Amino acid sequence: MNAPDIKTSLPGPKAKAIIEKDSKFVSPSYTRDYPFVIARGEGAVVEDVDGNRFIDCAAGIAVNSTGVSHPDVVKAICDQAQKFIHMSGTDFYYEPQVRLAEELASVVPIDGDVRSFFGNSGTEATEAAVKLARYHTKRQGIIAFYGAFHGRSLGSLSLTASKAIQRRGFAPFMPGVYHAPYPDTYRFNGSADACAEASLSFIRDQILVHLISPDEVAAIVVEPIQGEGGYIVPPKAFLQGLRDLTKEHGIVFVADEVQSGMGRTGKMFAMEHFGLTADVVNIAKGIASGLPLGVTCARADIMAWPPGAHASTFGGNPVACAAASATIKLLKDSLVANAAAVGARFAEGLQRLEEKHQIIGNVRGMGLMIGIELVKNRKTKERAVDARNALVQAMFKRGVLILGAGKNAVRLAPPLILSKDQADRVLDLLDAALTEVTAAQP
Repeated sequence: MNAPDIKTSLPGPKAKAIIEKDSKFVSPSYTRDYPFVIARGEGAVVEDVDGNRFIDCAAGIAVNSTGVSHPDVVKAICDQAQKFIHMSGTDFYYEPQVRLAEELASVVPIDGDVRSFFGNSGTEATEAAVKLARYHTKRQGIIAFYGAFHGRSLGSLSLTASKAIQRRGFAPFMPGVYHAPYPDTYRFNGSADACAEASLSFIRDQILVHLISPDEVAAIVVEPIQGEGGYIVPPKAFLQGLRDLTKEHGIVFVADEVQSGMGRTGKMFAMEHFGLTADVVNIAKGIASGLPLGVTCARADIMAWPPGAHASTFGGNPVACAAASATIKLLKDSLVANAAAVGARFAEGLQRLEEKHQIIGNVRGMGLMIGIELVKNRKTKERAVDARNALVQAMFKRGVLILGAGKNAVRLAPPLILSKDQADRVLDLLDAALTEVTAAQP
């Protein structure tokens, strides 16, 4: 299974039948961009219920880091499931959870001793980080960023500022949360350093002067590379300045690596590209190759809350922990390096496409976390929202799964097992899809 193979009109008859039942029995709050109904997969190729094959550049929203059902991960899952499936690590002990915590302590970008809290998702990791920061500092305020996505449970949703629809109808939110601009060098009129300073000065000179005193801020929560907001890579000076600010005022620095972590950027964590360490690092998505697991890693002196302060019945499930340990081994052995190499291949190809297609305004990213922003005019940088949506559909009908990010960008976030040949095929199909979409625009 190496290349797309579309055998039926999309959706096929079996897919249509399942989608019809879904519309009757499943929550309508989910967002589905196209009618793909998976049946099976292998590596970076997935097959739908009608036998159509697609190259997967979505990876279950950047989750399937080792591909679809990697045999090493499947074996780890089966071996653990045959021993015991659940025991609740909040009330009992089991080795898979302890082993994983030890493995994470050795790789997460945090100085000193590290402890981990285990949940089931990225939003739970955010909730734990917020509670931990407030408990540790005895402060209330949290600073997050416009464009951020930290989850949809009510606490984490208070930090999320990606799309209004995600917040509409759910107020009031958790008090004490303040948002600042996230630096986007493509849309800023000035240098990268000036872009970084504009965001930092908004925090220093606006939020911390007019809204909340620094000694009342518990944490600053930031994505090292903004995910849902558009796969935006900030200037290095921004994250460095942010880290300096937290150290100056005793604020907990929380790096949300839910989407950018676990090898996706060509390093184990995106923070490594910036030469920085955090006080707390949130992990989920790619950590367990598709099994539900979220982890809040923190400096041991910060994660010093007492028994009963925070817990999760299912968090750190032994089967999920076993999958995560197998995933980390695969990442260390080859997949982080492959993400860097195939990401470089994509970067070269996308540069050629950017030169060819005027609709591409900006290509950005690291490793296999790649954003492509579409514009109506390169001079005005007017957002091509409809064209972006059309591109997602055009790629689907050609046998490639991609997703949008931000208002007018698409994201390429394939499994880290994607080959260079598969990347080349995606680039060829993207070239054809861009030609089609451009021709259809006014």
